[in-house]
Amino acid sequence: MYMQMALQQADMAARAEEVPVGAVIIREGSVIAAAHNQREMLRDPTAHAEMIAITQAAEAVGGWRLEDCILYVTLEPCPMCAGAIVQARIPVVVYGARDQKAGAVDSLYNLLNDNRLNHRCEVVSGVLQERCGQVLTDFFRKRRAEGKK
Repeated sequence: MYMQMALQQADMAARAEEVPVGAVIIREGSVIAAAHNQREMLRDPTAHAEMIAITQAAEAVGGWRLEDCILYVTLEPCPMCAGAIVQARIPVVVYGARDQKAGAVDSLYNLLNDNRLNHRCEVVSGVLQERCGQVLTDFFRKRRAEGKK
């Protein structure tokens, strides 16, 4: 259910011509944040879905510690987002598709479970993996086709 909501956010990003990644954060069974990539719109390299959702969630709970929250995201977080997840103390991260080029949870790095850091996360990977990956594949296929016109 929550990954479906993250996929809806990813679809919103695609319609806005942003890389289609979506994220939601839940607390006590309620959605407290929902976001998608907005780098192009905001002209901000940090405007990843996870970063925006973390900011929204911190505002919703009235503090930076998100110790009782779960993050759902359609794509494996990058190093920047993984770092923010650690800093926010999010205990559980659920993601869909692996990111072989920039993934910092399982693919290239394992930041969320690095014993050298002061916080670690439970990670659930591969939730709706095919659908999450297909959204990205379709987006980039369309972009390449448009570039060839």
